[in-house]
Amino acid sequence: MAAATLAFGNYGNGSTGESIHLQVGVAAARNLVERTLDPDSSLVSRCLRGDETAWEDLIRLHTRKVYALCYRFTGSGSEAQDLTQEVFLRVFKTVKTFRSAEGSFATWLSRVTRNLLIDHYRRTRHDRVTDSIEEQLPMMEEDGAASPLRPDQAVAGREASEILQATLQKLSPDLREAVILRDLQEMEYREIAEVLAIPEGTVKSRINRGRAELARLLRKQKLAV
Repeated sequence: MAAATLAFGNYGNGSTGESIHLQVGVAAARNLVERTLDPDSSLVSRCLRGDETAWEDLIRLHTRKVYALCYRFTGSGSEAQDLTQEVFLRVFKTVKTFRSAEGSFATWLSRVTRNLLIDHYRRTRHDRVTDSIEEQLPMMEEDGAASPLRPDQAVAGREASEILQATLQKLSPDLREAVILRDLQEMEYREIAEVLAIPEGTVKSRINRGRAELARLLRKQKLAV
């Protein structure tokens, strides 16, 4: 009887019944839209309510992508594993700051991962031999006429993949992350711009310059097609 009243309204007080029905319908529609636009939203909501199963599901769904991003950036399996754990620890502490209205959870997670990778790079900068953009620009301009290649189109096979990974490490961090996010993580320009907090035009510029430099380095090793 109560269900019937909620669904069809109270005929003794039509306006009240219709109002309740409308509110329930709007809430249901909003939840459906949120789940459709970003399937992770419901998982995040459950996480915020303390649902341990939801945390397990969220980690299981995104671990591979986070690990791949960490590995591509560092070139080290052990470092990537440690950083992946750090990422999810940071997610656990900051997930309450996620706002579905501002973008998908996947984009937010990529931003968290990217920020942690920057922190890691700064901590270990003295151990790395990565040229600055300013030092690389003259070389990029010399080869600017060459057609840039997508890295995943330039090489094939396990050995070549390892060489590609090593070559990625020779790119400056901002060019490397742009190429990784676009060509290896296959993110849209708009999503990359959100993750890196830079204009979309700058994203495209970095990707083009990164591809050109990567192609130049691979041609030196006679791996580019």
